[in-house]
Order: sequence, then structure tokens, then C-alpha cells
Amino acid sequence: MNRDLTSGEPSKVLWAFCLPLFGSIVFQQLYNIADSLVAGKFIGENALAAVGNSYEITLIFIAFAFGCNIGCSVIVSRYFGAHSFREMKTAVFTALIASGVLCAALMLVGMAGCDVFLRLIRTPQEVFADSRLYLDIYLWGLPFVFFYNIATGIFAAMGDSRTPFLFLACSSTANIGMDVWFVTGFHMGVAGVAWATFLCQGISAVLAVVVVFRRLAGIRTEEKPAVFSFPIFRKIAAVAVPSIAQQSFISVGNIIIQGAINGFGPGVMAGYSAGVKLNNLVITSFTTLGNGISNYTSQNIGAGQNARVREGFRAGLRMVWMLCVPLVVVYFFAGEWFLRLFMKAPTAEAMHTGMVYLRILSPFYFVISAKLVADGVLRGASMMGKFMIGTFTDLILRVVLALILSGTSLGATGIWCAWPIGWTIASVLSIRFYRSGPWCHVPHS
Repeated sequence: MNRDLTSGEPSKVLWAFCLPLFGSIVFQQLYNIADSLVAGKFIGENALAAVGNSYEITLIFIAFAFGCNIGCSVIVSRYFGAHSFREMKTAVFTALIASGVLCAALMLVGMAGCDVFLRLIRTPQEVFADSRLYLDIYLWGLPFVFFYNIATGIFAAMGDSRTPFLFLACSSTANIGMDVWFVTGFHMGVAGVAWATFLCQGISAVLAVVVVFRRLAGIRTEEKPAVFSFPIFRKIAAVAVPSIAQQSFISVGNIIIQGAINGFGPGVMAGYSAGVKLNNLVITSFTTLGNGISNYTSQNIGAGQNARVREGFRAGLRMVWMLCVPLVVVYFFAGEWFLRLFMKAPTAEAMHTGMVYLRILSPFYFVISAKLVADGVLRGASMMGKFMIGTFTDLILRVVLALILSGTSLGATGIWCAWPIGWTIASVLSIRFYRSGPWCHVPHS
């Protein structure tokens, strides 16, 4: 159901809109968590390392899909808030066409370069074959990833966060069952994990796109919308390209860091693979809530209500900090229990790695969540230059410090210490940029 985010108390509006988004991203992360969990529990530590190793490369492709999602969502939100429904439909069609072309190009690059990517991150020989197999199957399902992301961006732009949640709840739950079935019933190994994800993502993507077109058909316009518009494409690209660059460079940075981690052997790789899945669940959840704030911001700017943007930021900050409290407590004090979910017979090195990683990072969730809320406002307002400065500051600091500190007596622990430093400095920048926006200079509505 479509929802207007330009009226009502901002706090209540954001909670009603963002909570299903939070639920959606929890289920979205279950795809990768299920893959790692089943690989580690039912196949072995090397399989867990292979899936985690491949995941860092898949994040590059996900970065492009995510950027298309954000570009489409922000511009469609703007037209929806202004009630320019003909242009809104054209923006949807334009985003779908452009994303399809981009996806095809990425599939060709991925299929030709998988071995190169795996060697660049120093993939150990004992996990190389399984990593390559997982990536091959993943690439065939890339169109599903792209079109599902576009569909969820469109739903969010029109204020509907419930429909994507229902799709993901069903498909991710089915994915867990199919992972176990393919691995234990058909003894397919890592291939079973990959094919289960392929099938479940495919079904959810097709259904989501069908519902989008039915939803659009129910919105009347006086004139037939154009199928493609270069001016609208440029507007989408102005938001999508920086978002793609942001996510891509983060993925490249993670790959560089993964290369440093791989030098410490399979035990550290497995511990990091389990720990990073738990961390990514949190960070991706905060990012998704930030995306919801982008939709809220864009709709209100389209409606000329800047004062509500400031109120939305404050409500969003309260929301993410309420989520931080239990997450920090659980990861810091009970992280070992969650790490064991991913490993059948973990080595002492793997468990130690995962616990140190979580205990260093989790207290700083309060910091990074504030940055992601501010980034959501900046992106919704199309202030992409300032958005990129904060993002690249974080990335560059984390990568450079990880490489430097990993070569000291700290070893792998030095890599984990780079995260809080990058997060803190970048958060200060993003919040300062938010405070320079026009919404901070208007009276309360």
C-alpha cells in the first residue's frame, strides 16, 4: 500500500515506514547468513571460508544493484511527493531499462574475471575451487538481484515498506530450508548453497516486478508516460553513480582487507567470515533505515516541507540508537554463541578471531548508525558530493590503517582496530554536512 510521508508526526511516520524495512533487511541478510551457516555446519570450515571469501566479491555486484535501487528510489520519491505521476512512471521504466543493460555488462565482466578476482585477494588453494563455483552460480542469478533491488526501491519510494518485507520473509525462510535440503539431502556441497539462493531470489524478484507493474497500472495519468527519458535518466544517474561508487569502493576496500586477512590462514578467515556476517547484518540494517530516511527526505523536499526533514533526522537518530543498545550488548557479551552457529567444529583460532572482531566493533555501532542516518538525509536531498566525502574518508582510513596495523605486532587484530577509527572520523564529517543543509535554517512546522 502506498503511503504519503509528507504528513503526520515525523516520528510515527518513520517508525511505521522503517520498521518493515528493518525486518526486510534482516531477512535479506538471512540469505548470506544461511549460506554461511549451512556451509560451516554441514560441509566444513573450508566451505565456510570459501563462501565468506566469495561474499566479498559478490558485494561489488551488489553495490551496483544497490546504487540503482537508491537512484531510482530517490527520484521516484521526489515525483511521488510532488504528485507528478506521469514522470514517476517514466522514472520507473527508465531505471528498469538502464539497470538491465548494466546488469548484462557486469555478468560478462564477472564470468571473464572470476579467477583474476580470486587470485587478487590471495584465495588459498584449498578453498579456491569452491569459491569459484559459488561465484559462477551467483552470477547467473545477478538479474534477479538487480530487478529485485529496483522493485524494492520503487515500493519504498511510494511509501510501501510492507510489500518487500513480505516477499523477503517468505523467500529467505524458504532459502534456509532449501540450503539444508540441497546440502544434506542431495549432497551438493557449496553448489547446493548457491543454487538454493539462486532459486529463492529468482522467485521473489519475478513476483516483486509483477506487483510493481500492477501497482503502477492503478495510478492514473492524463497522458501516457514515456518508456525512457534521458533527462530523467541523468537525474537517476546523478544519485545512482555516487551511490554505486560508494558501495563499489567499499567492496574494493573490503576485498583488499580480505586479501590481508587471507594471509593469516583458514582459521582467521573462518572466524572473520562468521564475524563479518554478524557485523554486516547490523550495518546493512542501519543502512536500510538510512535509505528509508532518504525516501522520507526526498518526498518532503518534493512537497516543499524542509522543516520535516530536520524532525525526521532526529526521529531517525532515536530509532537507530534504540536498536544499538541490545545489539551491542548481545554481540559483546554473547557473541561466541552466535559465532558457533556458523561453525561445526571451530578451531580455537577461529573463535578467538570472531570474538575479538565483534568486541572491537560493536561498541562503535552508536557512532556509525548516526553517520548512516545523516547520509540518508544527504542522499535524499541529492547532496551527493558531501555524501561521498564522508564515505570515502571512512573507506580510505579503514583500508590504509588495516594494511598498516596488520603488519605490526597486533597482527589480524590490527585490522579490526581500523574500523572504529574510520567510522568515528567519517561520522563527524557527515553530521557536519547534515547541519549545513537548508532544513537546519527553517522554523519548525
